[in-house]
Amino acid sequence: MSNPYILEKRVAIAAVLRACSLTSAVFNNLVKGEKLTKDDKSPVTVGDFAAQAVVNTILAHSFPDDPIVGEEDSAELRGESNSNIRDRVVGLANDSLTAKLIEGEQPAWGIGPSASHSADDLLDAIDRGNYGGGRTGRMWTLDPIDGTKGFLRGEQYAVCLAFLVDSKVQIGVMGCPNLPIDAANPDGRRGCLFVAVRGHGAEQCSLSNLHEHPIPLRIPPYSPSTFNLLESVESAHSSHGFNERVSTALGITRQPTRMDSQAKYCALARGDGGVYLRTPTGVGYVEKIWDHASGSLLVEEAGGVITDMRGEPLDFGLGRTLGENFGVVAAGKEGHAKVIAAIKKVKEEASK
Repeated sequence: MSNPYILEKRVAIAAVLRACSLTSAVFNNLVKGEKLTKDDKSPVTVGDFAAQAVVNTILAHSFPDDPIVGEEDSAELRGESNSNIRDRVVGLANDSLTAKLIEGEQPAWGIGPSASHSADDLLDAIDRGNYGGGRTGRMWTLDPIDGTKGFLRGEQYAVCLAFLVDSKVQIGVMGCPNLPIDAANPDGRRGCLFVAVRGHGAEQCSLSNLHEHPIPLRIPPYSPSTFNLLESVESAHSSHGFNERVSTALGITRQPTRMDSQAKYCALARGDGGVYLRTPTGVGYVEKIWDHASGSLLVEEAGGVITDMRGEPLDFGLGRTLGENFGVVAAGKEGHAKVIAAIKKVKEEASK
């Protein structure tokens, strides 16, 4: 089957690569106090804004009619009280956009040594992410730094970009600068790029060398002795207590693997864990489509299944959120069925 979205794939990879390079540079040169704070008190670094400016600029030049559902908007950056941060964001974004072209990139995408952009252009690019989402048509969804706390700790985070048509994810690209190339060698080389195209499989590449032979990804068959949970580091993001009860119901003896961001989807797709289980904590957070769009396709194209905790498909056509979807369960086919059954059992026991 031919891929009708070859250009979209190429552009998405270029955008994520440049955003990953930018976020790595930000981490390595962090200045104390160079961050804003969201209403929920989670830290937001200049990297979020600069990475979104870079990705959205590339998408705007490549596909000017495509709307974008992004996490950030530039309102706070436009105030004079944040002029220093705004200047830093503009500088970082332009450093990334004007870096030399690599094989496969095109200057028409708004990148290359002569592609410097004004502050207004870059702030406007950030705000292209304000689209409300919907059921029909083309759109992109972006999380410029998924796993902000992991990023600030120097642990796992991901730059996540997905392309959707009629609310179905067609392309998912994720860059994980801190993820080991080989989970069996955690102290070895780091920096992975994961790419999934609907109907064409999923693969892992090296962020630093795309010419290395890509590794096709396939979730391994269910094995009780190695099956374990992948879950969030932050208990506010997923109920560790409920997950532990599900783990007990499944007879799992291995400790859960905890990491931030959609890197959990990447780990699952290459067999580093048995199931990604994200359980609502009851604190009112509603999952956003950018939290799961890229990862959902990666799991599917690696031969897995992803649903909410009731076994219902994730719905990316309800706007900026996943609406009534309740939690996330992603695993290989046999493992997924066992986890859904275990969740049902734990809920029934809790209701007695």
